[in-house]
Amino acid sequence: MKTFNIHEAKTHLSRLIELAMLGEDFIIAKAGKPLVKVSRISQDASLHKNRIGLLEGQSIVPDDFDVLGASEIASLFGLK
Repeated sequence: MKTFNIHEAKTHLSRLIELAMLGEDFIIAKAGKPLVKVSRISQDASLHKNRIGLLEGQSIVPDDFDVLGASEIASLFGLK
């Protein structure tokens, strides 16, 4: 596994990200001392679940939802 110092990693960040995306792990070090290991994140299908309808049936929307508080709001603007 290759090791890069912080300055080199900052200078060549785009290239190093490409290496990680290709599956090549590497280490970033400071003064020769390893600090972090960089590796590609696997694309887990569970992270991309379809969230449409997630709360379906768990809340109640009143029929007059679009006019709730209309008279109070109108009075605040002096329209009533």
